[in-house]
Amino acid sequence: MSRPSSFTPPSCARARTLSTRRGRFAVLDGGPTGTPRGTVLLLPGYTGSKEDFISLLEPFAEAGYRALAVDGRGQYETEGPDTPEAYAQGELAADVLAQAEAIGTPVHLLGHSLGGQIARAAVLLDRGPFLSLTLMSSGPARVAPAQRERVRMLSDALATWTMEQVWEVMRTMETPEETPVDGADLRRRWLRTRPAQLITTGRQLSVEPDRVDELAAVQPLPKHVLSGERDDTWPIPLLDAMAERLKAHRSVIEGAQHSPNTDRPLETAAALTGFWDGHC
Repeated sequence: MSRPSSFTPPSCARARTLSTRRGRFAVLDGGPTGTPRGTVLLLPGYTGSKEDFISLLEPFAEAGYRALAVDGRGQYETEGPDTPEAYAQGELAADVLAQAEAIGTPVHLLGHSLGGQIARAAVLLDRGPFLSLTLMSSGPARVAPAQRERVRMLSDALATWTMEQVWEVMRTMETPEETPVDGADLRRRWLRTRPAQLITTGRQLSVEPDRVDELAAVQPLPKHVLSGERDDTWPIPLLDAMAERLKAHRSVIEGAQHSPNTDRPLETAAALTGFWDGHC
């Protein structure tokens, strides 16, 4: 489970609702005091939320960028139905296109992990709203075997237990980590996430085909593959090879693992804004 540094946005950002033709989405909207040099749309990963990007919002604003981090449908503070069909990848990708449309200006699109595969699907539907695409710790196809097993176990548990029961089991299984986040915040986020969303998107992560060649054919669109120096969800050599196939800019954040946005936020923000500066 992702562990954001805080659930309280910095002074440069505010929590609000983004109204779109496909519904309302909870977002954190941050930016500089003056006219931004660009706008960024941030999609969180599996079991995550918009708060996973909190530590990036201030350095983004300092670099002149407005950033909107979004809870997708069924994630944390965005409502979602209990039917699996609502979380099909095509539906989630269409939501991203509606979000970009509602923002009202072309955006740099970034997706972390599952969010990267949703971002890819959105670009393959319509490249028009996007200035660039960054895949953060998000690989070319399905996740590694150990992660598929973890997803299977979680999906089986969610099919028979309540979210509260699953939370209690997860607490006993996870290794304690140093984090400033109150466990109550993580618990609240977990309990507000829809089980159907987790089950359906977990299956997507386990069966996703390789669509790198399709994405490489989307031109012109600057592409960026960013990761930590270690990753147990998609091995680093796999991400390196994907970047080569995409002819993408490649960033590796030293000292970070699967979530460079929370592991090394300042270094991650610098790599991202440096890439965007070249494609404003």
